[in-house]
Amino acid sequence: MKKAKLKQAFLATIPVMAGYLVLGVGFGVLLKTAGYGIWWAFAMSAFIYAGSMQYVLMSLLTSGASLITVALTTLMVNARHLFYGISMIEPYRDAGPAKPYLFFSLTDETYSLVCSASERDKTYYFLVSLFDQIYWVTGSIVGSLLGAVIPFNTEGIDFALTALFLTIFTEQWLSSKQHLPALIGLIASALCVVVFGADGFLIPAMLMITALLLATKSRLQEVENHD
Repeated sequence: MKKAKLKQAFLATIPVMAGYLVLGVGFGVLLKTAGYGIWWAFAMSAFIYAGSMQYVLMSLLTSGASLITVALTTLMVNARHLFYGISMIEPYRDAGPAKPYLFFSLTDETYSLVCSASERDKTYYFLVSLFDQIYWVTGSIVGSLLGAVIPFNTEGIDFALTALFLTIFTEQWLSSKQHLPALIGLIASALCVVVFGADGFLIPAMLMITALLLATKSRLQEVENHD
């Protein structure tokens, strides 16, 4: 039975492995180029395990950002995971000692796999979550090692994160009929850049976006229910 579960979880996570290894290697290379060694790559991927936030964190570390900036940025970038966790309270209710790890390891891809499972199986949930993180940690370590022995010209590669967010934004804009949240984010960010400058706009922009979204929550819900 255990071998069958291992095989089932492994086969289900092969597509995730392909993506996580590539992205993990990229993260490891960039982290090493920024002056942070293999133990940083391992620790960040093992204990933060936040995908795009790890890329953002590199910029925050190298720019000397304050802890409050790091904390608020992490909260905003990964806010969707709060909703992932809430939706999995019932499926993970009887997960026992593995429950904290199951909630911690809910990435976008892992969430998709466990939600699409044909039956509720705590062992399967755990194995899928573990395999996915192993792929990410492995990619990060390999990338760090490659960055130490192979010279990489990383000039301009930091734009990859900007391109990633632009791609996500475009996809969400095209797939949704409700564009007000996106417009709020764009306008608030642009306004804060003008007022506070490029180095100090992040926290004010996040606070403004949060306040405006809360203020328009009822309107957004009405439009969504009408659609």
